[in-house]
Amino acid sequence: MHARDQVLHAAAELVAAFARNDREAYFGAFSTDASFVFYTLDQPLLSRDAYQALWDRWRAEDGFEVLSCTSSNAFVSLQGDVAVFIHDVATELRMQGEQHFSQERETIVFTRQASSLEQQGLWLACHEHLSAMPEGLPPP
Repeated sequence: MHARDQVLHAAAELVAAFARNDREAYFGAFSTDASFVFYTLDQPLLSRDAYQALWDRWRAEDGFEVLSCTSSNAFVSLQGDVAVFIHDVATELRMQGEQHFSQERETIVFTRQASSLEQQGLWLACHEHLSAMPEGLPPP
């Protein structure tokens, strides 16, 4: 499988894990030193553990649950053992008993991890940046 296809597969698995609230698979798609920038937070999360702690707090205190998540307009830029994945994401979630729908644009940076030659390396996310979709654009 070509590296671009491997990255697209890794991204699809990450999005699917998020969409089904599979905490272990979702966070397992990120390196331990991954960083996260979400426009909804006042500061970046500088490790996977920091994001997992926030996720767990959202679940415990706010009843956080992802109801659906759909990726569209995917683009991959390969830079050696680094890949930049950009897509539009439509998410429906529940917090504090209310459903929320968002249209966002996301960049996920993947790095190829060393592994056996037949696997050609495993791509793990090392950075995620979520941005609000510009107003006035139609849904994907």
